Amino acid sequence: MKQSPRQHGDRPSSTAMSPYPPTAWLPTSVKEMKARGWEEVDVVLFSGDAYVDHPSFGAAVIGRTLEAHGLKVAIVPQPNWQDDLRDFRKFGRPRLFFGISAGAMDSMVNHYTANRRRRSDDAYTPGGRHGARPDYPTIVYSRILRELYPDVPVIAGAIEASLRRLSHYDYWEDRLRPSILMDAPVDLLVYGMGELPMIAICDALREGRDISTLTDIPQTALRLPVADIPAADKDNIILNSYSDCLRDKRLQSANFKHIEQQSNRRHGATIWQRHGGDVVKVNPMYPPMTTAQIDASFDLPYTRLPHPRYKGKTIPAYEMIRHSVNMHRGCFGGCAFCTISAHQGKFIASRSKESILREVKAVTRMPDFKGYISDLGGPSANMYSMSGRDISICEKCLRPSCLHPKPCPNLNNDHRPLLEVYHAVDALPEVKKSFIGSGVRYDLSMHRNGDPDIDRANRQYNEELIEHHVSGRLKVAPEHTVDHVLDVMRKPSFSQFYDFKRIFDSVNARSGLRQQLIPYFISSHPGCREIDMASLAAETKGLDMHLEQVQDFTPTPMTVATEIYYSGYHPYTGERVYTATTRDEKLAQRKYFFWYDRTYRDDIIRSLHRLHRPDIIATLFPAYRPGTSPSPRPDKKRPRKR
Repeated sequence: MKQSPRQHGDRPSSTAMSPYPPTAWLPTSVKEMKARGWEEVDVVLFSGDAYVDHPSFGAAVIGRTLEAHGLKVAIVPQPNWQDDLRDFRKFGRPRLFFGISAGAMDSMVNHYTANRRRRSDDAYTPGGRHGARPDYPTIVYSRILRELYPDVPVIAGAIEASLRRLSHYDYWEDRLRPSILMDAPVDLLVYGMGELPMIAICDALREGRDISTLTDIPQTALRLPVADIPAADKDNIILNSYSDCLRDKRLQSANFKHIEQQSNRRHGATIWQRHGGDVVKVNPMYPPMTTAQIDASFDLPYTRLPHPRYKGKTIPAYEMIRHSVNMHRGCFGGCAFCTISAHQGKFIASRSKESILREVKAVTRMPDFKGYISDLGGPSANMYSMSGRDISICEKCLRPSCLHPKPCPNLNNDHRPLLEVYHAVDALPEVKKSFIGSGVRYDLSMHRNGDPDIDRANRQYNEELIEHHVSGRLKVAPEHTVDHVLDVMRKPSFSQFYDFKRIFDSVNARSGLRQQLIPYFISSHPGCREIDMASLAAETKGLDMHLEQVQDFTPTPMTVATEIYYSGYHPYTGERVYTATTRDEKLAQRKYFFWYDRTYRDDIIRSLHRLHRPDIIATLFPAYRPGTSPSPRPDKKRPRKR
């Protein structure tokens, strides 16, 4: 009989039972460097995250990529930026360049809640402790390195640099910031997934070219004199300048439309934005990685373990993915609040089945593996191997989403390649069960393609997913229940959630399962008013759901929702869009998630009276009688009768 997966608390520490010698990792100290027989290194990478040698951690991916390219690479994880800076000095001057990364998350998202409160933990730090990285590490690290080694090239990458490559609204400072290139003294910024541009940069530097001449490498951004701005044409888009955007928020909003469109083109234009006497040049992205290219990245000799320096300590982010496998990159959903397409693009780069199986087999050989793959997924779990039927149409496409407002007629949503992978993984004798932990786009799996074979396979996918790949709870993301809010979010109508729930309930009943469907919802998203949250509460009560996976909208750089939040205008329509921006407005929306908690009952009733919605009061609180006053707040205790 197959056992249930072990719970987090039952796991050993992240570094327990390592089958590898210390030299299996990239060196993090001079001692480790010398153990490899090196006297110097070609590249030193600085990361705001702990060093986990795994294909889900960017510093490891870039380090292993450059190593495979014949370079000697060292890594300094979470350097101390507050002492005598010995971490920045210990490897001395690299032969080619320093590389810096804030980590797998934007540092401000990592550090602060939606209420701008400092978090008490950090999932990418040993022991989950906070304080191991500064705010804006890209800026802090680069300034230190520029001061210590003024003539050594510095290259920035990872999501913080990627999302802040042009002028952007910073929610935590509540201001429009310039391109990060204006604050971080780096020679080049690599945006998106960095393997291809980093190899191109290294090849050029090894040929003896000066870093200042590398102005045209795809998927890089750099700072140039304003005199370099060309005339606008089909290959060069000139954005509104940073100073103009400061003067008029609508100009920043108008910029975003171009940025998003070009970030999601197969062959984009070069983008230019003036900042005072300089200009930021953003070269177009590389075409999506081929299967051979992405296989080569995932097949590098990762140990899949944290570095031994963390012996006895747990790294929470690693615990989440230690027995999981990522099958593709990219997402064509284009959700208004999501940064994935801005970083990875909308075109799917899928691994081969053989490469996936090689990684699954590597997972099964881990000493703590008990037979359960925690996730066979990706940015959206069920977009594996999908693309346009006619690529020539995709070549011209400017749509930011292939699913909104309706699935693109050119989209091939065939789930058969995905099912083949599932079947191959489950056939391995070492695997008891494989789960799908990543988000599933049910609007994609339920979309009628028109091809009877594909439609039949997609129905099979939904059934197999529910029956065989759910670990008791399947998490999906309708995000809201009100259609006009969903339209701003670029999400499908909530009616599709009902359709999927019927399938879910039917499969559970037929298979004798008692699994739960767990929906994610967002409050205070642009376009959402308090009455919309009240409607959400009434709708979900009818589904007998006490909501768990809920959050307030958090504006993050380079999303359409953030541009609406900042400017008040939709970048594509130019129309005004209501957004809750004050603390009181946000709390007024959030409370409806918890209508079932008596703590919120009276406040909700008062609010619904104000909104003239007695019908929703009757739905949420059928025992409440109109004309009666709400009871005193629960935190105000009545005096006891003696």
